[in-house]
This record gives sequence, structure tokens and C-alpha cells, in this order.
Amino acid sequence: MKIICIGRNYINHAKELGNSLPIEPLFFLKPNTAIQPKGHPFFIPFFSNDIHYEVELVIRINKAGKHIEERFAHNYYSEIGLGIDFTARDIQKECKKKGLPWEKAKGFDGSAQISRVFIDKSNLDLNNISFSLHKNSKQVQIGNSKDMCFNFDFIISYISKFYTLKIGDLIYTGTPEGVGSVKSGDKLKGFISKQEMLTVLVK
Repeated sequence: MKIICIGRNYINHAKELGNSLPIEPLFFLKPNTAIQPKGHPFFIPFFSNDIHYEVELVIRINKAGKHIEERFAHNYYSEIGLGIDFTARDIQKECKKKGLPWEKAKGFDGSAQISRVFIDKSNLDLNNISFSLHKNSKQVQIGNSKDMCFNFDFIISYISKFYTLKIGDLIYTGTPEGVGSVKSGDKLKGFISKQEMLTVLVK
């Protein structure tokens, strides 16, 4: 099972981090050990002093495929979930400054929080999915799939040019503006529309 994450898929998020806008999807991988065991809190890793939350809509692949045409991509997923891409922002900045890969800032253990419940896509308007993240009961991020630079079907088609997609693969589709840091004792709650999808305790 692969965890594939799309970067800079919301214009305002790219701007808030001072990044240029992509002309094609930017993606990176997390190992499956990045998924936190069910019910466990998220533990801030010892190697970072600046862990950021990034809430994202998540596609779960339900059919294997490679070189998928965009017009057929809708056949390769049936559910949408919610996830948090935790990022060691200080480590990421250091790696970028040196021109080095920054997987260690994104792929550490526990960095891929994922909702245990997924919503059947037939119950959603895929071009108008509202989602949000609350930290300690205060809304800190709000996004909508209509604001993505690259939509779900294009993302699937593009990734499949490089990687064979397998059943169970997860695609994190990018985060909107409003990312920020967490500290021990914080409580994060993620929503699709008004439906609570996940709760994460930070230790």
C-alpha cells in the first residue's frame, strides 16, 4: 500500500509558504508506517521543533491500474476520506535550502493521519466538497475541492503514468491555506461538511 501526497494543489496554500504554482501535479510518497495505529495519539517527534498540520481530502484506490486515461479515472475510486499530513516544517525548510529531498520531513512515523470512515462518492458533489480542521475547537483550515488546481480524476491519471496504482493505495490531494503548528495537548478535529471524520490528540 502506497501513500501518495499531492503538494501545492491549492493556490492560497502555495502562496502562504512562498512557493511557485505548479504547472503539473507535484507529489511525494509516505511509507505505510506513517499511518498511526487506530486510537493512538500523535506524538511530536524529537527531531523537530515545528510540526505543522495540513488537512486534506483523501482518495482510496479500489482498482489496480496503470496509464489510466483521465476519462476512466472515476472507475478507480469509490470513496473519499479525510487525512492530516503532518510536516516537520523546520526540517523541510532546511532540506529545501540545501537542495535535498525532504521525505524525512513528511514521511516520519505517524505523519499520515487518516479517517477510519470514508464517504461513498455517490453521496458527494466531487467538485464541491467542503472540509475543515479545528484545533482546540477553533477552525484553523477550511477548503473546498472546487479550489483544487488539479481535480481527483486528473491526479489519478497523472500519477498512474509513473506508478502502478494498487487497491488500497491512498492519495492525499493537497491542503488549503491556514496550516500551522501543533504542541503537546492540542486536539485536532477534521470534518467533511458537518460530518466529523477524525480526531487526533497531540502528545
